[in-house]
Amino acid sequence: MNGLAIMENVRRYRTIASLYRQTAAFRPLHSGSLLAQAKEWEHRAVTELETYFEAFYCTASGAPQSAPQAAFH
Repeated sequence: MNGLAIMENVRRYRTIASLYRQTAAFRPLHSGSLLAQAKEWEHRAVTELETYFEAFYCTASGAPQSAPQAAFH
């Protein structure tokens, strides 16, 4: 996956997380589960970035590289 696709995924994941946080602000009875969902989407964004940069640094340093994978947990 190329860098632009990774960044687009990260943007989407963070947008979804933001929507969950906004919804939690207006639905206090459900805020716990909504904030948990927001945290999960933020985690996906961070994992996606980590995977991309680990692959980039392995390539840049000449170390063996495994294929970058999108993170879906």
